[in-house]
Amino acid sequence: MKPLHVLAISLLAASLGVHAQSKQPNMPMPMKEPAQSQNASNALTDAVVQRIDIATGEVVLKHGDIPNLAMPPMTMAFDADKKTLSGLKVGDRVRFHAEIIDGRPKLTRVEHVR
Repeated sequence: MKPLHVLAISLLAASLGVHAQSKQPNMPMPMKEPAQSQNASNALTDAVVQRIDIATGEVVLKHGDIPNLAMPPMTMAFDADKKTLSGLKVGDRVRFHAEIIDGRPKLTRVEHVR
């Protein structure tokens, strides 16, 4: 009977070991953001200038999808500094980057499309 007790204890110990391993917390592996997501935050969006108001520092753009702001295509106003606005005219095709600054969308980069 002694060998039977040893076998039973061995099986019990093996069972408890497997059970203890399955109870360990799931430790997620650290992951880097995909390069595509990092690029999306700096992506430029195509747009056409609809209106410019240098006095208020505002430009209205009809734009495509803005990934970093999670905005679909639409026509909307953006804040911009006077230097940026002085280089634009209604009808210009541009590519731009915008950020939310002080709760308002602001152009941070604008390039003319030729």
